[in-house]
Amino acid sequence: MTQHDSNEHVSESYQPENPGRRIFLRAAAATAAVASGVVATGAAAGSAAAASTASTAPALAAAPGGFPDYKYLKTLLKPSQLKYNPTGEIIFPCIRGVYDKLANPLGRYYLYYGPHDAPGGICLAYGDSLEGPFTEYTANPIVSNNWQPHYKVSHVASPHVLWREDLKELWLYFHGENGTTRLARSKNGITFTYDKVVLTKDMMPAGTNETSYARVFQHELPSRGAHYVMLFMLNNQSNRRDIGWGWSADGRNWTFAQTPLIRHSDVGVNNISGPHLLSRNGSSYVVYHTDKEHGGNLLITEVGNDFSRRNHLGLFYDSANTAPDNGRSAAPSFGTDRGVPYMVYEAGERLQGSIAVARG
Repeated sequence: MTQHDSNEHVSESYQPENPGRRIFLRAAAATAAVASGVVATGAAAGSAAAASTASTAPALAAAPGGFPDYKYLKTLLKPSQLKYNPTGEIIFPCIRGVYDKLANPLGRYYLYYGPHDAPGGICLAYGDSLEGPFTEYTANPIVSNNWQPHYKVSHVASPHVLWREDLKELWLYFHGENGTTRLARSKNGITFTYDKVVLTKDMMPAGTNETSYARVFQHELPSRGAHYVMLFMLNNQSNRRDIGWGWSADGRNWTFAQTPLIRHSDVGVNNISGPHLLSRNGSSYVVYHTDKEHGGNLLITEVGNDFSRRNHLGLFYDSANTAPDNGRSAAPSFGTDRGVPYMVYEAGERLQGSIAVARG
């Protein structure tokens, strides 16, 4: 499920190395925050005795699932700084380590992103650290809304790239229009060959009008004969968005559950989207964002390795009210750089934000 070497990796289904520090149970926050702050920093809180206690005490109040407590580090990309900027907005980052996969890459890491509104476009930036800086590829977009003879649509958006070790290819999943998810394939991560449509709204129950923002992960589901899982956003005539899912043996041909994996009502919000699969300690989790009216935060639900659980664990990342989050964090993508965990995410109000990175 995870690509890595001895020094660093960017994972499809990230398994952090160190326990997290976020205080999850709000009722215990006042007490636990003091304890976890000492453990996390090693600070003595003004006394050698406190430091000694911290060094021997077990970790307290770990994040849900034991994941890191990510903290905003810096902004990586702003629309105003980009040469390709047709709409003044960018969304949905996907970070991939390519240093050990591609011959002569532009940088150690490829960051895929793009504007959403018409004409959209799948874009690329590259850098040598997950903390940046990232350089915009000179010929963006690498995939446009007009790719004859395959399609001509108002926009393409939401790139998710999966490394296929068996084929030595990068597979790009993206949407355009909002009810269609497509697949393209590449040997170098820049030049793509169109493959096929993999998901449409017509594959879901009647009344579905959006099936978009898909991410695909290598994940074994033996009972379904599947090696890959897709998570995506569902919308229907109620205009309330849920998380859908499907499974596949080959990443091209899919079967989709006809009921949501996670419903917005399950977690008390109007809309959820931007799902990402994480694995830790023998179980699997989905991280996703909520609408700004209900906090604009990232939440986490344990689904188990067979996707049969619905253990809603609550807050994963608390969006800041200050810039760049401005009360909304969305569409996370995860990886590590030399053993340090990072989360690259969409920061700010929808269609008014930037791409930021948080460090665990």
